[in-house]
Amino acid sequence: MSDQLAKETNTNTNSFQCLKLITTNYTIWAMHMRMLMNVHGVWDTIDPGYGEVKQNNIEIALIFQSIPEAQILQVGNLRMAKEMWEALKTRHLGAERVKEAKLQTLMSEFDGLKMKEARTIDDYAAMLSSYSSKAATLGEIFPEEKMI
Repeated sequence: MSDQLAKETNTNTNSFQCLKLITTNYTIWAMHMRMLMNVHGVWDTIDPGYGEVKQNNIEIALIFQSIPEAQILQVGNLRMAKEMWEALKTRHLGAERVKEAKLQTLMSEFDGLKMKEARTIDDYAAMLSSYSSKAATLGEIFPEEKMI
C-alpha cells in the first residue's frame, strides 16, 4: 500500500522537456527554464545567488540540454549556472544600450502605428499585441491607455 501511495505522490520530473534556445525566443526560453528549474528545486542557484554544488550541476545540465552546441562551447567553461544564465541573457537580450535603442525604435514605430482601411480590427489588435510583446521582451510594459 505504501508503494502505491509513493507512486501517486512522486512526480516524475524527468519527463519535462527543455525548450531549445534560438536567437528569437530568449524570453519564452527563460520562462520555460525558470519553471523547469523550480520543478527541480534548483532555481535559487540562479536567483538570488549561488547555491549548493548539486543544484548548480543540475541547472548547468538543464541549460546544456536546452542550448545549441555552439553556445555550449561559448558558456561551457563557466563554472556557475548563474554566470551561464547571465551570459546567455546578455547575448540574447543584448547590452543595456542596445536594449534601450531597440525599445526607442519600437516605441517610435508604435506611436506611428495607424489602422489601414484594408486591415481588419483583428489584424490591428494583433499588431498592438505584437508591439506589446516585443516591448515586454525589452522590459517595458505598455500602459493600458496607450493600447486603446
